[in-house]
Amino acid sequence: MSLEKALQTSMGNIPECLASGYVDMDTGMLLGVHTVDSHPQEVLDTLAAATADMFQGSSVVQIENMFKKFRGTEDTSDHYFQEIFVFSDNLLHVFMRTKQYPSHVVCFVCRKSANPGMVLTKARMAIDTVAGAL
Repeated sequence: MSLEKALQTSMGNIPECLASGYVDMDTGMLLGVHTVDSHPQEVLDTLAAATADMFQGSSVVQIENMFKKFRGTEDTSDHYFQEIFVFSDNLLHVFMRTKQYPSHVVCFVCRKSANPGMVLTKARMAIDTVAGAL
């Protein structure tokens, strides 16, 4: 299955999902996207950069390193933050680091009226299929 098809299929299973994207934080590229509406390319390009900032910004890396130190873990390949929810005025954004590729993140955007617990559950069920399509 292609990445775009996997993103589209996953959206059908996630409540009130309007968009999905797949970001490679190492390259800063948005590798795949599927939306119900059209968006300017500059918005899509910024998504990859913003995702990398959320997961790999200097303050986030510093916090991760402190948690590793406090827990006695020095594994630099392991990441503390795996999932991030962002609630905006009208939308719910879910960013999830993939297990297969720790520098890749899948993003799902849903209406704010969606049940966050169901969104997270369904997104967790979809992430391996989406990452496997790469």
